[in-house]
Amino acid sequence: MYQPSSEILNKYADVLVNFALNNGRGVKKGEVVFLQVPESAKPLLISLQKSVLKAGAHAIIQYLPDEMSREFFELADDDQLKFFPATFLKGRVKQADHFLMVLAETNYHELEGIDPQKIMERNQVFKPYKDWRDAKENKGKLTWTIGLYATPAMSKEANLTLRQCWQQIIKACYLNNPNPVEKWCQIQNQSNHLRQKLNKLEILKVNIKAKDTDLNIGIGENRQWLGGDGNNIPSFEIFTSPDWRQTNGYIFFDQPLYRQGNLIKNIKLTFKDGLVVDAQAGYGEKFLKQLIKVENSDKIGEFSLTDKRFSKINKFMAETLYDENFGGSFGNTHIALGSSFKDAYSQKINKLTPKDWQDLGFNDSAVHTDIIATTDRTVTATLKNGQEIILYKSGRFQI
Repeated sequence: MYQPSSEILNKYADVLVNFALNNGRGVKKGEVVFLQVPESAKPLLISLQKSVLKAGAHAIIQYLPDEMSREFFELADDDQLKFFPATFLKGRVKQADHFLMVLAETNYHELEGIDPQKIMERNQVFKPYKDWRDAKENKGKLTWTIGLYATPAMSKEANLTLRQCWQQIIKACYLNNPNPVEKWCQIQNQSNHLRQKLNKLEILKVNIKAKDTDLNIGIGENRQWLGGDGNNIPSFEIFTSPDWRQTNGYIFFDQPLYRQGNLIKNIKLTFKDGLVVDAQAGYGEKFLKQLIKVENSDKIGEFSLTDKRFSKINKFMAETLYDENFGGSFGNTHIALGSSFKDAYSQKINKLTPKDWQDLGFNDSAVHTDIIATTDRTVTATLKNGQEIILYKSGRFQI
């Protein structure tokens, strides 16, 4: 079975620890890095611990056993389903300066057949943990990143060989480059330049038009575009959190969605005044409808575009982390149902109350579900001065 060399894994760990964390600046001596790594990704964990220690930081390791979720949902009673280890998780958030999570799926269909409502209820139980992390992050005291470790299950789902999956990771993360961290700093500078141009445009709304898609999204007051800050590796997307209330129309997603051990294909969503009023899927529609029933999961929290000139990813990978950064022939558009990113607000956020966020049209939810379209599309922006411009076409920003 194919496995990347220790040199590649060490470079990968170096990118995650010494670039991605701390918003593209890497960890500092004495900081605490919480490593969440599945059993199947142990070779990368060895390299990650090495990088953390060499940086003079401290590693706390959560080593996650593979494929234990189904048994939990089959056996857990209502009390166990609602159990929330508040003291433990609050201490974790207080102790950590950075969170680094590795995705390494060994069974993409583990929870198929489990009552979707039970899965969603379990997600809702952990919302306070998400809120604590978000609050610390919004104060500038916590950063995070996510990486991917290719597995045989992933390669099977993506219809690729394991070697081909790893070639996508190596190419996307510049791991064949003599100095991947330096290369990522260059990419970050390019992304920052594009974001600055976007933020100067003062966009009021966008229209996304493609086959089976005609969607209008209001960007909202005091918004800024984000991207390239190391939260995901790789990350080539440029995104913002729009005013969810100003979403109208319909959009089709050609990329499959894998969510909590379930598969959903050929999703079409229709919005009216910000709410999903119709949700259809060619496969997995029952799970999709249950997902949207989660509080505020029927509203969008993110709108994103990936420029094909940045992304080297040209294969479907069956992992949102990579598929939402797909380059290919036409780049990609994706939206997320659920929670917004508060750092998309361009003004100071420290003193804003929950009511303020609500009034600004930022969505708050226990979930954040990215859904991806890679078909050719044109995105037209309406600016504050009333001018309309082609923002994105044929997979590239036009500004």
